[in-house]
Amino acid sequence: MDNVLPVDKFVDIYQKLDNSNLELLSEIYSDDIEFIDPMHQINGIAELRAYFANLYSNVKHCQFDITDSFSIDNNAFIYWTMHYAHPKLSSGKTISVQGHSKLIFKKDKIIKHRDYFNVGELLYKHIPLLGSVINYIDKRAG
Repeated sequence: MDNVLPVDKFVDIYQKLDNSNLELLSEIYSDDIEFIDPMHQINGIAELRAYFANLYSNVKHCQFDITDSFSIDNNAFIYWTMHYAHPKLSSGKTISVQGHSKLIFKKDKIIKHRDYFNVGELLYKHIPLLGSVINYIDKRAG
């Protein structure tokens, strides 16, 4: 019998996920997964796999470092830093964004995954011209 907790399996898979092994998503997500982040709402494993395929095809690299996790009942909370490089953002340099996820499990599969992160840190601040405007606004607001 597999004694690995579902949240531990999630962490393990996310730390090795890339465009060559997206089939691993089916090991942690239910077929009717609801995945939400600040920019997307995705329903179903096929749509989620397509989302990740598109994500990985547009970046030079993308890696998740899981910094903490805990679970209670059928809920898990994951704290992470995503490191990625996109050829059109930040001159192709690696961008790091901290965030966290709430996972809801049914048995050993995730039925709902919600990500929380700052979209400005992920994307907007790294777009030429727009990034300068956002940084200016941040300085004025602070």
